[in-house]
Amino acid sequence: MTSRPLAAATVQLHEGYVPGTPQNAVATPIYQTSAYRFSSLTEARELFALRATGNIYSRNGNPTQAVLERRIAALEGGVAAAAVASGQAATAVATLALAGRGGHIVASSSLYGGTVDLFDDTFRDLGIEVTFVDQDDIEAWRAAVRPSTRAFFAESVANPVAQVLDIPAVAEVAHAAGVPLVIDNTVGTPSLIRVKDHGADIVVHSATKFISGHGTSLGGLVVDLGTFDFAADPAKWPSLFEPHWRYGDVALWDAFGRSTAFTTLIKSRFVADLGPALSPFNAFQLLEGLETLDLRMARHTASALEVARFLDSHPTVKVVHHPGLESNPHHAAGARLYPKGVPSVFAFELAGANGETNEQAFSRAERLIERLEVVTLVANIGDARTLVCHPASMTHGHMTPAQLEAAGISWASLRLSVGLEDPTDLIDDLRAALDALV
Repeated sequence: MTSRPLAAATVQLHEGYVPGTPQNAVATPIYQTSAYRFSSLTEARELFALRATGNIYSRNGNPTQAVLERRIAALEGGVAAAAVASGQAATAVATLALAGRGGHIVASSSLYGGTVDLFDDTFRDLGIEVTFVDQDDIEAWRAAVRPSTRAFFAESVANPVAQVLDIPAVAEVAHAAGVPLVIDNTVGTPSLIRVKDHGADIVVHSATKFISGHGTSLGGLVVDLGTFDFAADPAKWPSLFEPHWRYGDVALWDAFGRSTAFTTLIKSRFVADLGPALSPFNAFQLLEGLETLDLRMARHTASALEVARFLDSHPTVKVVHHPGLESNPHHAAGARLYPKGVPSVFAFELAGANGETNEQAFSRAERLIERLEVVTLVANIGDARTLVCHPASMTHGHMTPAQLEAAGISWASLRLSVGLEDPTDLIDDLRAALDALV
């Protein structure tokens, strides 16, 4: 660094490292740094003004994260992606960027409970209204559209009752209304379905789930599929088309174009201002999981169908909500949209006496879960381990009785996320617990 002798306090900070030195590692390195050295003040000025691309500060992005973004964008067939701290953050920043001030969203009533909380509580306080509709009722989607509508939102396969969304039909209604269709593809994953091929425009993921695959790291992703033409009605999207002082009085669309304007808006405004940054270490772990996604999904889906068929045959089970079963109302849609197999997250409902109270149903579910030895009680999905939860009291516990009913959830419902264990062991574990209920 210098020919002059340096004090120990200086040496302990600087010796042995030269920023930007290539090391030829085959695996993506973890760039575990909060900030980056600039080669000059001019370079710093250009980066901060978004007139040049590069590393500024890890709240805005980091090189490990950039690899994850490029990889997931390629898998989804998108033009750009933004990685954030969690799936909830991905849903929040994507829909905030679309809705803007006073916007309106039409959403499926069959959503993860945390998404319902976000849309029905927090967004309402922010002046963003959300209308929930039966996702199978195409006319309900059409009837819910307002002049202020800015997005449609649904899950590719709903958590937890596994309704298969008719993506092409909903996309057609969204595009007729001049708004993008946002799909949460956490459960479907790009390994089982490329929602772009069926009409979706923007994808969000809780990468915490199947992309990670091991239940160790939080992360979320937003992918712009490049299919929606925001320029067809610029007045709807002032954040993209109006010059803004933060960007040197230049409009993001003019500066970045169709390929990266939307994800630049998410990163430069909503992630930078609100702070849901993905850590470099978590980005690395998500990349590690992503490398085996298609292998794991093949095992997940095959095992889940075996488990579902067993549950469907057991006398203590009232109904199994798995689209792979021929009796399921979404079986045809599942076979059409998911030729590699339908996802491995689904619910089943325990049989109970007529007039059973919620507390009685909860007690029966609790007795079952207490007897499980392999299947684990966890509020997560997409893990290598098989997980069970009771949605009405856990993941969807803030929803009203009417919202639970609209989502197909009762107090006798249990959600399974089938993991990578031997399916015979899973079936034996469930059989022993269910037999004890008889």
